[in-house]
Amino acid sequence: MKRKISGPGGRKGQWQDHYTRRAKKENYPARSVYKLDEIQKKHRIISKGDRILDLGCAPGSWLKFAAEQTGPGGRVVGVDLNPVTEQLPGNVTTIVGDIYEVALDPEGALGSGFAVVLSDMAPQTTGHKFSDAVRSFELCRTALAIADALLKPGGHFVCKIFQGEDFKAFCDDVKLRFDRMQIFKPQSSRKASREIFIIGLGKK
Repeated sequence: MKRKISGPGGRKGQWQDHYTRRAKKENYPARSVYKLDEIQKKHRIISKGDRILDLGCAPGSWLKFAAEQTGPGGRVVGVDLNPVTEQLPGNVTTIVGDIYEVALDPEGALGSGFAVVLSDMAPQTTGHKFSDAVRSFELCRTALAIADALLKPGGHFVCKIFQGEDFKAFCDDVKLRFDRMQIFKPQSSRKASREIFIIGLGKK
């Protein structure tokens, strides 16, 4: 079965709300951009000139936002199973690939020295909360392994997870690797969503 690693903001025709309309007006392909915007405003994870990695980057909203924040002197690299068709700034590179295969040799696939690793990845949901949470945890664990390999000291990590039995274990894993760990639920997340973001600040 094909794994989906793009964020749920990529699905069209659903949840036409304030953020969806705003994203269209501001030329972002999905409302998920405002989650990263909230994280950036609160924690200032992205700085000018940074090298950024975006895991599960389709349809491209986080890529565009990260490219704007890092400026033309920075670089943004995105990975997703699905190609990004959105027109992107010149400092953005995208790779079509399976995150589990990328994790076998992340430096060979993506390079190294990233200041920030972002993950808005989500599994193809089944509607079964336990199964979806387990699959989300596996994606998060893979994202953290890639961050282990590619983040430079002092770098930051942002990862979406579905809350389930493994939630505390994942938080503890992030705490071990970073100076600070924050749990963050953006206002722009849909109220019914079980998604939450784990933020690691300052890689040890």
